[in-house]
Amino acid sequence: MVRVINSEVSMLGVLVAMALTIILIFRRINPPYAMMAGALAGGIVGGLSLAATLDFMIGGAQLLTPAVLRILAAGVLVGVLIESGAANVIANTIVTKMGETRALLAITVSTLVLTAVGVFIAAAVITVAPIALMIAKRTKVSRLSVLIAVVCGARAGNVMSPNPNTIAAAESFSIPLTSVMFAGVGPAVVGAAFTYFIAKKINDKGSKVNKIREEKTDEMKQPSFLAAISGPLFAILMLSLQPLVDIKVDSLLALPAGGVFGAVVMRKTTDLNSYMSSGLQKMSGISILILATGTLAGIIVNSSLNRMIMSGLNTFDLPISSIAPLSGSFMALATASATSSAAISSNVFGEVLLENGVSALAGATMINAGAVAFDHLPHGPLFHISRDSFFMDMKERLKALPYETVIGVVIVIVSTIIYGGLL
Repeated sequence: MVRVINSEVSMLGVLVAMALTIILIFRRINPPYAMMAGALAGGIVGGLSLAATLDFMIGGAQLLTPAVLRILAAGVLVGVLIESGAANVIANTIVTKMGETRALLAITVSTLVLTAVGVFIAAAVITVAPIALMIAKRTKVSRLSVLIAVVCGARAGNVMSPNPNTIAAAESFSIPLTSVMFAGVGPAVVGAAFTYFIAKKINDKGSKVNKIREEKTDEMKQPSFLAAISGPLFAILMLSLQPLVDIKVDSLLALPAGGVFGAVVMRKTTDLNSYMSSGLQKMSGISILILATGTLAGIIVNSSLNRMIMSGLNTFDLPISSIAPLSGSFMALATASATSSAAISSNVFGEVLLENGVSALAGATMINAGAVAFDHLPHGPLFHISRDSFFMDMKERLKALPYETVIGVVIVIVSTIIYGGLL
């Protein structure tokens, strides 16, 4: 997918690029700088001149510019959902309707719905965490149990969301965003069900919630549930026009239009500018991360990695489609970022998958599932955001990792079973 300039990066260079990136992220260097440093070192160690290395890095970043524009546009919808109180209303309504007797299921579903309608996963965790802690105190379930329900419920929703990871996968394979979203429904539902099963099994493990910090909300300013959900529904309706009636409405238009529509329905147009500013601020960090991811992808895609993987598949007699879930999962384990891993894997392996008969939809869906499944590791932001949101010490937060990993594996397996043979 990236134009080869005049040389190829050796496998040693790829390994150095990935290893240095991971080490720097673990050392708490900002991920964009870690990825750029890894890409630069990998290119030079891999046999390129400095000029060729920079050309590859810039070419990779340029390739992801369309995805960055769509992610920035999505900031309008994100800002409206979070700042207007719509996200909080959606979560509260689901939990209230399902009742405390099904508390863990309600928490899982509420975070799934939030990410599925366009609230990025960290914001969904921050939004639902106070509600989950309040329910945990009343029902005497453990802090660990509600954390699993929130984080992994949000991850399941992320598989079928219009969030940056899905946008990056759809953009790389040049297919409608809604196609990848709808293809993720099966893995998401199974992932959410397994999340509830695990959370229920461990509801007595770990510390209990004895006190919580009450957050005051102005009920008079809260929108109704239908008004709160109107923006995401409008955006999804617009995105669905292409598969339904062959009218293409790009996510660059549909997602901000959904945000504006939601603000109008909630009668909050006077606050729209501040909502958009907030959304832009939230998405700017992700956009920078995507551009930096492109520099690393530019090095990897112009390496001998593809040939080595093809040789390995032939040796072990594995189907070519297995590249998609494995690459998404590996990059997620390396970067602990669903967006970065989806962008890198799609651009590095997309052409190989398509050339060998794997459909664009199957490739994008399996890569997205792998990318989403392992963004919970300690060198990523979600780990620390969730730890702070649930007031857990490091030791207790680390106890959740095995459960989160198993749930991620289930999501990847279900996606591979459904789409691994979709040629």
